[in-house]
Amino acid sequence: MAYVISSDCVACGACAENCPVSAISEGDSQYIIDADVCVDCGSCAANCPVEAIAQA
Repeated sequence: MAYVISSDCVACGACAENCPVSAISEGDSQYIIDADVCVDCGSCAANCPVEAIAQA
């Protein structure tokens, strides 16, 4: 199950920098995870300073 980024995202980019498969991109107001590319490693959630990322 892929991870998702909530509206608590502050668009810092820490998640995208730490994603080993480049599944995260910058959206209009927050970052977005491409569920088709996500490998469920949890690196994004572990590096989010505001805990805005969780498994869907």
